[in-house]
Amino acid sequence: METVKVIINGKEYAVPAGSTVLEAARAANIDIPTLCYLKDINEIGACRLCLVEVSEGGRPFRMVTACVYPVTEGMVVKTNTPKIMQSRKTNLELLLSNHDRKCLSCVRSTTCELQKLCLEYGVDELKFSGEKNKYAIDDASPIIRDNNKCILCRRCVATCKHIQAVGVIGANDRGFDTHIASVFEAPLSETSCINCGQCIVSCPVGALYERDDTDKILEAIADPSKKVYICTAPSVRAQIGECFGYEPGTDCEGKMVAALKALGFDGVFDMNLTADLTIVEEATEFLGRVKNGGVLPMITSCSPGWIKYCEHYYPEFTENLSTCKSPQQMFGALVKTYFAEKEGFDPKDVVFVSAIPCTAKKFEVGRPGQSAAGVPDVDIAVTTREVGRMITKAGIDFRSLDDEKFDDPFSIGSSAGAIFGATGGVMEAALRTAAEVIEGKPLEKLEFSEVRGVEGVKTASYKLGDITLNVAVASGTGNAKKVLDAVKAGELDVQFIEIMACPGGCVNGGGQPIQPAVVRATTDLRAVRAAVLYNDDEKADLRKSHENSAVKKLYDEYFGEPNSHKAHEILHTHYVKRGL
Repeated sequence: METVKVIINGKEYAVPAGSTVLEAARAANIDIPTLCYLKDINEIGACRLCLVEVSEGGRPFRMVTACVYPVTEGMVVKTNTPKIMQSRKTNLELLLSNHDRKCLSCVRSTTCELQKLCLEYGVDELKFSGEKNKYAIDDASPIIRDNNKCILCRRCVATCKHIQAVGVIGANDRGFDTHIASVFEAPLSETSCINCGQCIVSCPVGALYERDDTDKILEAIADPSKKVYICTAPSVRAQIGECFGYEPGTDCEGKMVAALKALGFDGVFDMNLTADLTIVEEATEFLGRVKNGGVLPMITSCSPGWIKYCEHYYPEFTENLSTCKSPQQMFGALVKTYFAEKEGFDPKDVVFVSAIPCTAKKFEVGRPGQSAAGVPDVDIAVTTREVGRMITKAGIDFRSLDDEKFDDPFSIGSSAGAIFGATGGVMEAALRTAAEVIEGKPLEKLEFSEVRGVEGVKTASYKLGDITLNVAVASGTGNAKKVLDAVKAGELDVQFIEIMACPGGCVNGGGQPIQPAVVRATTDLRAVRAAVLYNDDEKADLRKSHENSAVKKLYDEYFGEPNSHKAHEILHTHYVKRGL
C-alpha cells in the first residue's frame, strides 16, 4: 500500500495515499468534529465544523475542510489552533441562529451531535439573532420531520437516495429559505416513503424522529379492563443495552424482560416463536411453489419497509412475495385467536404491543389483511428507542435488574428465529428447515455461512436432494433494487430471495438506539450487533425452527398443518400494487 508522510499537530504519520485529512487524523486518534459527514454516504464539506489549517510545499497555512481535502506528501496539518477553535465555535453559533433550541424536551437530548459540540466549544449564548424560519411539523406518518431543528447537513437526503434508493426528500428552495422536504412540499405520508427510518438514525439532531406511542401503552396497562401483552423482536435484546450505556453488541435479554415485567405487562413474550412459525409456513410455501409450478423466485415478506418498497417501486414482483405475515403480525394474530380461545377472553379486550427495531412496523400495524380476529393483530408497535425511554420514564434502574425469562406459553424460540435480526438470517433459518424436509434427514452442518455477513448482496447455490437451489440475500433497498433489476434482466437466476429494508438487517433498523457519525465511521454496528444473535445461535440447543415444541403444539392443537386453510386465514396476508 502506497503511503505519504504528513505532520499533524507536530507529529509525523505515514498514512495511505488518497486519504482525506479527516481519515488521516482519525487513524492517528486525533478527533476532528463533524456534523454533515457520514462515511461513504455524505462527504460534502457543508457544515464547516471539520475546518483545519494546512500548509503544503512550504506555502502559508490556509483553512480547508478535512472531510474532503486529500493529504499530500509532506503536508503539515494543525487541527486545534485558536483560529480553528474560534472558527468552529462561530459556525456552531450560526447554526444555532436558525435552530429551534428546545433542547430540554427534545427526543435527541444527550444524543444530539450539535448539542455535544456546543458543550465542547463553550457555545453558551445566542451570538447571532434576527429572522428565523418557522416550519409546520410533518407528523402525518410514523416518521416525523421537524425542519425547525434541521441544520441542512443533508445526511438524511444522502441516505434516502444513495443507500435506500428511495429519494423522496431533498433540498427545496435556495439561500436562507433552503429546507429539506419532499417534492411540492408533500407530507411524507403522501409520497413513496417506505418508513424505514434510516433517515432518523442518520440525522445528527432532532429534526427526524418516530411517532412516540409509549403513552398509549402506559394508559392501557393502567386500564384494569385490558389485557396488555408485549413481544420483543430478536434484535431488540441485542441493542436495548445501548439505551442504558452498554457497549454495542451487549446481550441484555434478561434485563430487558425484567424491565418489561416491571412496567406491568400481563405477559412478556419472545418473538423468536413466531419467527420460527414464519419459517415453517414460509419454507412450506416455498416448497409448494417449487413442486406445483408457483411464482418464483419467492421473496421473503418479514420486512415491512421492503414490502412497501416493492409495492411502490416493483409492483410487478408483489406476486413473488411470500404471503406469510411478518413475525410481529403473526404473534398478534396468534394471541388474539389461539390464545384468546384457549384462555377464554375476548380479543377486543387485548392490547397487543410489539417491541421492534423498525419504524416501518408502525405502518404495518394499519395495513389491510392484518386482523385475523376481526380486530388489528397488533395494536401498538414501539421501537427499541421508545422501549428505552419508557423504562427510563418509569424510574426503572435497568442496569441493576436481575435477569428474568420470557413468559409461557410463548417463551420457546429457536436460535434460527433469533438470527432473523441479521441480514441472511431468514434465509439461513429457512434453509435449515427446507433442507431437512427435502433430504428427509438431519443436517450434518447447520451453518449456511455463504449467506452470512454484512455485504449488501450475497448469492449462493445449494444442492438439496434432487434440487439445486439458488438463493440471493439483499439488505438495504438500494441493494434490493440491484437484485430485482438483475432478475428482471435475466442476469440472476435464483429461486428464493431474502430482502431486508435496512442495511445489515434489523440490527441496523431505523428504530435502533442512535449512535453518532464518528461511531458509525469507526465501528461496523451491523456486524457487532449481529454477533450477539450468532453467538446465541452457536450456543443454543434448539437451532431449527421446525423442531420448536411450541410450534409443533400450535399445529397439533390449532392449525393442523403448515399452510392449512386455517393457517392461511390467520397467518397469511396480501399486498397492494401502489406504484409511484
